[in-house]
Amino acid sequence: MGNCCSDENGGHSGVGGNGAYAANQNNGHNEAVDALLKSRGYQGLYSHVELSLSATGLRDRDVLSKSDPMVVIYSKGRDGSLQELSRTEVVPNSLNPKWITKYTTAYHFETVQNLVFRVCDIDTQFHNQDVKMLKLEEQDFLGEASCTLSEIVTKSNGSLTLDLIRGEQSSGPTHAQKSGKLTICAEESVASKTTVELKLRCSELVSKDLFSKSDPFLVISKYTESGMMVPICKTEVIKDDHSPKWKPIIVNIQQVGSKDSPLTIECYDFNSNGKHDLIGKIQKSLSDLEVLHSTGSSANLFTSAAVGQSSQNKVLKSQLFVDSFFEKTQHTFLDYLAWGYELNFMVAIDFTASNGNPRLPDSLHYIDPSGRPNDYQRAILDAGEVLQFYDRDRRYPAWGFGARPIDGPVSHCFNLNGSSDYCEVEGIQGIMTAYMSALFNVSLAGPTIFGPVVTSAADIANQSLMKRERKYFVLLIITDGVITDLQETMDALVHAADLPLSVLIVGVGGADFKEMEILDADKQRLESTHGRVAVRDIVQFVPFRDVQSGDSVLQALLAELPSQFLEYMRLKRIQPT
Repeated sequence: MGNCCSDENGGHSGVGGNGAYAANQNNGHNEAVDALLKSRGYQGLYSHVELSLSATGLRDRDVLSKSDPMVVIYSKGRDGSLQELSRTEVVPNSLNPKWITKYTTAYHFETVQNLVFRVCDIDTQFHNQDVKMLKLEEQDFLGEASCTLSEIVTKSNGSLTLDLIRGEQSSGPTHAQKSGKLTICAEESVASKTTVELKLRCSELVSKDLFSKSDPFLVISKYTESGMMVPICKTEVIKDDHSPKWKPIIVNIQQVGSKDSPLTIECYDFNSNGKHDLIGKIQKSLSDLEVLHSTGSSANLFTSAAVGQSSQNKVLKSQLFVDSFFEKTQHTFLDYLAWGYELNFMVAIDFTASNGNPRLPDSLHYIDPSGRPNDYQRAILDAGEVLQFYDRDRRYPAWGFGARPIDGPVSHCFNLNGSSDYCEVEGIQGIMTAYMSALFNVSLAGPTIFGPVVTSAADIANQSLMKRERKYFVLLIITDGVITDLQETMDALVHAADLPLSVLIVGVGGADFKEMEILDADKQRLESTHGRVAVRDIVQFVPFRDVQSGDSVLQALLAELPSQFLEYMRLKRIQPT
């Protein structure tokens, strides 16, 4: 999948570097810059996949010949509405067609992309018409199949076969009849894997600070069809340097558009308050940067003319050099899925007394008789909806913390299913059932402690690693309060950063989540009691109150998972074969 990052911690190792690196002393500055990218529309990873379709055993609706099938592809919204995406060509006289027309779509890990495929028999009189002009109500319906894009790409061969259903119903139970099979094959676009590694440097940067040199970093942005600039990557921050040499950055050509697509490279002076000063910028395509490298030449930065002044830009003495330009193919997130890797979902739920009495409507744990989910349930459903497709057995470890089980002391990691022997439940509904049951079988207590659940998740990840299983684990912690074991949790997370594990934290209620932002490590990489710095950032946090109405609670957090997954794989030098 496409990506571009900064230092070797978050970028080079994360997207295909050597994997070995020294801890970056300026990492807090580097990761703080991420907020700038996100505020300007940075989208994260995505990949283009091409869908090919074939069918077998179709129903024959013609009298003197076989059916002439065509497939119509739809996307299905949350409300069940269908939006047509594409149509194949008509294959004449065939009950086992292989359609030539492919459909290309962007695969986004963090969203559930529901697809519907309807096969129609096209009457002979319409064969000379453009398929886009055909009125579907005038054609014979042969069958329908539906799935998510995730279900296709998680198959080891990228191929999913579904029963075609005619969908005929009586007034009683459904009497859907099978009408052949449809096979969908997904192949990732080569452009999704093609990257350019760049080493950039500048000279003679001007100082934006009064008593010291600038702390420069670069942001590379592309132009959208509407003319807006959207960032696609950044370098790390280099402190006190007017002639900085940045570590390699990796640009995915698909994210850019093409090597000839115009880019803007902006050089900023880092400020800890987030208001970074623009030193200068330059507009070049990847092809232009390749020429700068091959000729050993440079380009001057400029600043835009102020409003009301001359329309000409001010050219600066500051120059940009391209010390390295290397085009190559990277392994992607989908490559690892095809190799058999799974994402295994875990959940830990806060049962501390600060949530309020579950039997009262003002409690964060209140179960609404109308069926409207509370914030805990919403977080579970949103995460589970996405992650369930990446876990083959769909058995999920589920814990509670901060409560007193019946006839026992306060526990900071108890099995949600009530068992003393095992922690797994069946499916997302199993988590929901165990959660609601636990609410009436434990006494809410406290304090809020994360360390034991992080350690339990890390133990499972470590056991899987020792067995050489192709699994990566995702722990969702849902909490309402301020944790009291910050350093112990940091110690556990620093240890867990070496393991195939990511941690998503959702804050519910109106508490001060300052400690969660520390764990998120966007400003400073986590450090253990013994001074060990985490090899990578594995925590993402979002307060529920920041989520807009109607949005998925975890969509922004889940979008980061493929990057964290890839960073781990390249850090450990694990390559799919």
